[in-house]
Amino acid sequence: MTTDVIAFTPKMPDIKTVLAGLFAGGPDLGVDTLAQGAVVQLRAADGRPLVSVEAPLLVHLPGELQRLLGTEVPEPDGPFWWTEARASTRAEEGERLAGSFAGRLAAILGGGVWPPQAAHTEVVTVTADPVSVLSAPAAAPPAVDVLTDKAAVVIQDRPVVPMSSWLADALRVAAEEDLALQIVTPPHSRLTLPSRTALHGHPNRWVVKDPECGYYDGLSGVQLRWTEGQFTPVETAEGRPRLADAFTPSTLPEAATSSGERQLSLSLQTTHAVDEHLCLGTALEAAWMALTGAPPAGWSTAEPVSLPWSIRQLTELARARARRSAPTWLTAIGTPDRPCIATVRIVHTSAGIEEHIALTLGYATDEEPPLAAITPLAEALSAAHGLTSMLTTLRAARRDLTVPPRFEAAPIPVSFTLGPDAVSSTGLAHALNPPTGPRPVQLGPRSRPALHYPLSDGTDPDSWTALQQLTQHFKTAQS
Repeated sequence: MTTDVIAFTPKMPDIKTVLAGLFAGGPDLGVDTLAQGAVVQLRAADGRPLVSVEAPLLVHLPGELQRLLGTEVPEPDGPFWWTEARASTRAEEGERLAGSFAGRLAAILGGGVWPPQAAHTEVVTVTADPVSVLSAPAAAPPAVDVLTDKAAVVIQDRPVVPMSSWLADALRVAAEEDLALQIVTPPHSRLTLPSRTALHGHPNRWVVKDPECGYYDGLSGVQLRWTEGQFTPVETAEGRPRLADAFTPSTLPEAATSSGERQLSLSLQTTHAVDEHLCLGTALEAAWMALTGAPPAGWSTAEPVSLPWSIRQLTELARARARRSAPTWLTAIGTPDRPCIATVRIVHTSAGIEEHIALTLGYATDEEPPLAAITPLAEALSAAHGLTSMLTTLRAARRDLTVPPRFEAAPIPVSFTLGPDAVSSTGLAHALNPPTGPRPVQLGPRSRPALHYPLSDGTDPDSWTALQQLTQHFKTAQS
């Protein structure tokens, strides 16, 4: 299933080097460009796409190689170029072609190749091969392996499946065509949090191919089968979804919490009036500083995260996309010693410019999440960053912030914050007096406060009930 081959080099692959790599299939193959020249594609004589190569990406951030490809990959000394080739599953020779392309780049420029066993510099002969009826047509996005009238299927065999530009393109096309995006991986693969966010919820799926129990959903554990052009749930005789044994082993309750690793997550929304001097990303930076003592290390519109953190550049991108009436999606990352990742979606609404931020930090057994910093952070976001609301949760989960295809305990609410404008629209007296549950702490000026509701220390599952009662109380004020 390995279809992706990545060359990481200290020097930028210039045109001559790329051409040397493209000659991995000899002079008889055709070359085409896609995505306004951002993707170069090798094609067989009959027009079949064989290998798609994305434009090289300069990665400035240390730790991205090992975060996405595994700790056994040597970390480059300084910035490096990430050049990714995706072999088509429509051609038996595709993977060897991708390996030869990447191997030639590394041989000329130095650096390395992932997976290392894929690298070579031989010429690969492409033979005529009938096209499978389940293959994607030539016009499909390069990341899509199977395209039906129900689903766009992407096959991945990587230790970590990131929200790459390939995957983002497949997600965009699937949404435009009203298709499900279904990513198929082996059971050893994990998702990054941005990938999980993209796949969470119907109709998209993470499909895990397990050698013992077949296919199952990596996020819900429901057994799946291929039928009528897509993966669909397998039901019991009673009509309920059937769970895969691989997702819920018998030792699960102990295994889920025995490591002691935890994740602290903040889901917050800010709202700003439209202003030509507005700087976006400041709320995220303030939260990052409060919880880690440093700003984000970098940001990008896809993974790997490639750019050093810059509020100015982030704001410029959002403005450019707003002029095309398009939302902005991006991810931010921390340093390797403090696992921290965030996704941000910036949209224009009737209320103004909204930032929807999901920020997650990972902690080892001997590390304490900074719960004491949440209340002062809520006050700072309310005072200076247009906070509308913020939910803070704690869960038992991996410190490295990746998502395994196994059951993970649900997050437990720690606190909820209502920003000043939201308090005003709800009514201060109403918001101050929920019928049950915790009483809020007023933050900021008495004339226009934010309200912060402590719910638990992150260990009491009943805090979900308190949160539901609280949100229902807010809704009664709006009805």
